[in-house]
Amino acid sequence: MAKIRRMGSTTVNVSRAMQPPKFATAAEERRHRKVRLAAAFRLFSKFGFDEGVAGHITARDPERADCFWVNPFGMHFSQVRASDLILVNHEGEVVEGEWPVNRAAFAIHSRVHAARPDVVAAAHSHSLYGKTWSSLGRLLDPLTQDACAFYNDHGLFDDFKGIVYDTSEGDRIAAALGHHKAAILRNHGLLTVGQTVDEAAWWFITMERTCQSQLLAEAAGKPVLIAHADAALTCEQLGTPAAGWFQFQPLFARIMREQPDLAD
Repeated sequence: MAKIRRMGSTTVNVSRAMQPPKFATAAEERRHRKVRLAAAFRLFSKFGFDEGVAGHITARDPERADCFWVNPFGMHFSQVRASDLILVNHEGEVVEGEWPVNRAAFAIHSRVHAARPDVVAAAHSHSLYGKTWSSLGRLLDPLTQDACAFYNDHGLFDDFKGIVYDTSEGDRIAAALGHHKAAILRNHGLLTVGQTVDEAAWWFITMERTCQSQLLAEAAGKPVLIAHADAALTCEQLGTPAAGWFQFQPLFARIMREQPDLAD
């Protein structure tokens, strides 16, 4: 039964609006994931997360679990449409699409998807504050309410060896990620995952801002950390897959209104 919340004289159905949709067919779900993926790329571009040809967001295919959709190598985030996405298998072969695949995207994402069957999507880019924070080789502290979404729920890959071209390094990144929603890749940047494209994209967006916030706070003085019990409780409130999915919805509505061609 749907949960009903009363707001003054207005009655609002909140349960269905705050949950990811269900699909009757795999084709419908595939289309949904691809549109959300294209929207995530457009948002990453708008927020300045692009850096040349670096960065990738992937979504597992709903039928072929060993294949994922990803951005074409060399196409700017701001230009990606749902129809441009390429389908890549875990051997690095392009199954659908005309563009090549980023070798680093294959090496990292194929191993993350293989290690985490619960993960539908993964996001990584060389965003400014994420890569800056990653150079410190530290986990984030619970300095703010938003930072608590990652409290005891992100890992550290502390072994930079250059561009990730080998799947063995992808395996080690997946191991550092563990069961968490995110990982900091030292001297490299951020990696986030989710049960939906929406969730993975939102965790990346808010983690990037959390890195910025901590860098600013530490530059200004000595920040006051949120106590363990309070940070853990806040993570339970803010850090769930449903919360991550829901936080992305206003951003999706915004980019669809501004750039509807992304769904082409």
